Amino acid sequence: MRVGVPSVLREEPQFARYFAGQILSVLGDRISMVALPFAVLSIGGTASDVGLVAAAALVPFLLFALVGGVWADRLPRHRVMLASDLVRGVLQAAIAALLLSGTARVWHLAVLMGLFGIADTFFTPAATGLMPLVVSPHRLQEANALRGFTFSTGVVIGPVLAGALIAAFGPGGAIALDAVTFWVSAYFLARLKPRAPEGAAERAPFLRQLVDGFAEVRSRSWLWATMGVVSVYHVIVLPSVFVLGPVLAEQEFGGAAGWAAVVTGFGVGSIAGDVVALRVRVRRPLIVAAVAFAVASCQALIIGAGPNLAVIAALEAVTGVAVALAFTLWETALQEHVPQASLSRVSSYDHLVSTGLMAVGLAVAGPVADAFGMRPTLFAMTAVGVPAALLLLALPAVRALRSASAEPRVAAATA
Repeated sequence: MRVGVPSVLREEPQFARYFAGQILSVLGDRISMVALPFAVLSIGGTASDVGLVAAAALVPFLLFALVGGVWADRLPRHRVMLASDLVRGVLQAAIAALLLSGTARVWHLAVLMGLFGIADTFFTPAATGLMPLVVSPHRLQEANALRGFTFSTGVVIGPVLAGALIAAFGPGGAIALDAVTFWVSAYFLARLKPRAPEGAAERAPFLRQLVDGFAEVRSRSWLWATMGVVSVYHVIVLPSVFVLGPVLAEQEFGGAAGWAAVVTGFGVGSIAGDVVALRVRVRRPLIVAAVAFAVASCQALIIGAGPNLAVIAALEAVTGVAVALAFTLWETALQEHVPQASLSRVSSYDHLVSTGLMAVGLAVAGPVADAFGMRPTLFAMTAVGVPAALLLLALPAVRALRSASAEPRVAAATA
């Protein structure tokens, strides 16, 4: 009966409990991502309104990401995540109720998604910091790969379920399901018993902890350099997927159906990448991650190269493999080499310069494409993203960083 079950789920009961709650929650998020734009349009909103509501959930990362990181290091991380899940479930339920009752307005959705984004800024750094407390050190890469697997499968399955739910119950019904998934996640988080962070000191004042978190980032060249590459990918490359890609698909690739094929190709590739990360131990993680980010940055070029939809989908699958590997190895490196007591604060800086600043990239991608042309803009995105990722290889600290996850097997073999 154990055939095919990843060993990290069999041997790490706390992670298995956490993972059980995240499976459904992540799927609900993917459903909501599809349903929300249709919700805005269903109440008479425009394309600009869709962008406004989407940005409302991202902008809080610019304002509150660092605050969330400090509180995730001050309080039990699973409790911070539990509170965030409960709040986000209530907010999604409110959105669903407004939509199902026919009383929703665009400003309602924007405000509620802004509050949702604030709660999200507390959950995300806490989740990064929680992983080493529920998984043994040599299992971190497996655990991150398996968690990434839930995101990847959500990319493939989520839109299909969202389409069925929207057809049957409208966007409000689909978002109502997402609300339930947050409460299911909160139930599992309430049952967690994670270890205490190693090296946890007496609680310092808030501002002192904030400054100490920045000092941890500044003291590691591999860390701030990789954060720079991650921010370039989010701010410059990803708008090609979230903004320009759908527009080009509407013009040349058969609209939503054509774009769905591209997204599905990427999702299948990312699932394959997660399986590779689950099975293969990497000794020099940031070297592989740098190359993977370079391949991932080719997404804009691939989307703009057209017009063969099958070729685009196949190449997007290749970039999906790269994205899965890059982020699994990056998160594992953080969790292995940053002190547990300050991990959430450090990860909050990562989310600030990636998720937070991505809102800026999403806002300017359309005007830039209008000014310089769709394809020149897409090609320029890759022309910036690929060299930025490969420059990471020039840093000795990046090349020297070794993965602790790859060591135990060697030690066991020689014992």
